[in-house]
Amino acid sequence: MGNKRQFRIWRGDETGGDLKDYTVEVNEGEVVLDVIHRLQATEAPDLACRWNCKAGKCGSCSMEINGKPRLGCMTRMSTFEEAETVTVTPLRTFPVIRDLVTDVSFNYEKARETPAFAPPADVAPGDYRMQQVDVERSQEFRKCIECFLCQNVCHVIRDHEENKPAFSGPRFFIRAAELDMHPLDARTDRREYAQSDMGLGFCNITKCCTEVCPEHIKITDNGIIPMKERVVDRRYDPLVWLGNKIFRRGQVPQTSATSGHSSGAVTSGGAHGGAHAHSGGTHSHGGVHSHAGGSHDSAAERQAQQGVNWHREVPHPTAPAVDANGKLPLTELTFNRAAAPSPFGDDVTFPLPPEHLNFAHPQQDEPKH
Repeated sequence: MGNKRQFRIWRGDETGGDLKDYTVEVNEGEVVLDVIHRLQATEAPDLACRWNCKAGKCGSCSMEINGKPRLGCMTRMSTFEEAETVTVTPLRTFPVIRDLVTDVSFNYEKARETPAFAPPADVAPGDYRMQQVDVERSQEFRKCIECFLCQNVCHVIRDHEENKPAFSGPRFFIRAAELDMHPLDARTDRREYAQSDMGLGFCNITKCCTEVCPEHIKITDNGIIPMKERVVDRRYDPLVWLGNKIFRRGQVPQTSATSGHSSGAVTSGGAHGGAHAHSGGTHSHGGVHSHAGGSHDSAAERQAQQGVNWHREVPHPTAPAVDANGKLPLTELTFNRAAAPSPFGDDVTFPLPPEHLNFAHPQQDEPKH
């Protein structure tokens, strides 16, 4: 015969509900999901709870236990004090269906919007080959069981419902990172798509997603941060500062990257359709000049110039701005804006003051004569 323990479980549906107290038997070695099943068999046969494998591999029994997002089948009762009341509530970020069951369809919608793996056109199925080191790089992210605890704890959508249309969340950031480092993936705009369509810039790397991951995936350190660094690498590159010393803004000479000659620039379609190729003449929209998508849309280009846009209505990203010979044009090195607008605003002025640069000249502090 086990000990009697106090449980407080949220009961209700989309119209409302409240916490209800239960006294239930708990045996040695049991987990929270075992106790919920005992409640269903005794006092609360109508208690709704989603579960499947009971082995921490399906991600179905996600819930909040004493305020922390966890898997019910992996949370042992021995981790709580005997006199402690265990409070079980549904995932707060998603709409409640009934009791502990929430509507997580938001995540499946974002999964459909995320561009799938694009196999190389010149390699037949069955002939794909990868080095072991390439497998190991992305294997960590493939351990994800889609419990959506990271999605639930991410405050960008947990505390701001209005952010959901523009923010995919950490689960799909690591999906983008996995495909970006895949040697056989033919898409070249993964990181730009993550910035412009998935809302990567909204993430401020608090690492709460990593903390709750039951598979111990280093979501922030190995996925999100490297992706953010690759997105902004040229924005803060010292070459940008140097280029502004050479060319004044608005007088940057046009090359194939800015004149529309690179007709093979691919934009990510996401949920709005497939990929499209842009071609056309030079930009002639009142002197407006932006690398943010190269969409040839004057309104979108002016919007990109303004920098801040919380509704994420920005041009789609393009492929890397290279010329016909595969070389990076001079204007791409000298232009003082990122490849896509930052959601935090374009408040960086150029040239950067020396204290903001990540390098120092050996004699920069010596008095000038």
